[in-house]
Amino acid sequence: MTEHDPGRLVVAGLGYSGSAVARDAAAAGWQVTGTARDPARAAPPPGVAVLGFDAAGEAIAAATHLLVTAAPGEAGDPVLAAHAAAIRAAPALRWIGYVSTTGVYGDRGGAWVDEATPPAPGQARSRRRLAAEEAWRAAAAGRALDLFRAAGIYGPGRSAFDDLRAGRARRIGKPGHLFGRIHRDDIAHAVLAALRQAPGPGVRVLHLADDEPAENARVVEEAARLLGLDPPPLVDFAAALPAMSPMARSFWAENRRIGNAATKAALGLAWRYPSYREGLRAILAEEGA
Repeated sequence: MTEHDPGRLVVAGLGYSGSAVARDAAAAGWQVTGTARDPARAAPPPGVAVLGFDAAGEAIAAATHLLVTAAPGEAGDPVLAAHAAAIRAAPALRWIGYVSTTGVYGDRGGAWVDEATPPAPGQARSRRRLAAEEAWRAAAAGRALDLFRAAGIYGPGRSAFDDLRAGRARRIGKPGHLFGRIHRDDIAHAVLAALRQAPGPGVRVLHLADDEPAENARVVEEAARLLGLDPPPLVDFAAALPAMSPMARSFWAENRRIGNAATKAALGLAWRYPSYREGLRAILAEEGA
């Protein structure tokens, strides 16, 4: 690998975050292949080849780097289920990145967690994520493995602006209940920083979470201000709870603050969008462009 030919990256899952990583890696000179369940319907970024998920074994076997964004199901991690043999046999594969979730920490009553905090998942989907992390630890033996634990992901097409424009935004008041979040493009920023490094075999836990955990109501208020709209009325959490879906209830059932100092030091970066304020302004500018 050289500065002009950094390596061959396979992104297993060209979804919202995976496509952003693939886009930036291709622009930086990487040979990038992404997987999709239906390649005919995929819209890969410029310079990114796309393969059907089931047909990706040959590309994985030839890769130098592998990023996994696919979520685990009831049966476990789908990439390992389909391609474990190709991963084991890949002669040049030196780095694996797995995008997990900060949900593995469970509820901490608003306390901070950092990269060294032991996981304690409380939700079934978070327990599946932790099990997938453990499976990747075993599969990556002898290679570098970065476990990227992501907070709530937002960005263009997936932000408070969309809910406000559609008239479905809710401003829920629950003082002291803070959520971590990360802009999609800061996920790509962090992954590209990790790709450029050459860590030896071993596991790193890295946090994809911005610098300012914030209440839901503050984010909705800022998005409304940027759109020139009145924010929706503030609804007390206890009053809003009965009408919430099971998914929304689970979202509000956990309260933690995600630290990121060790991640930024390890990757040598600062976030492009250190809080929701910068992130929202960037989304609005991109939409306007």
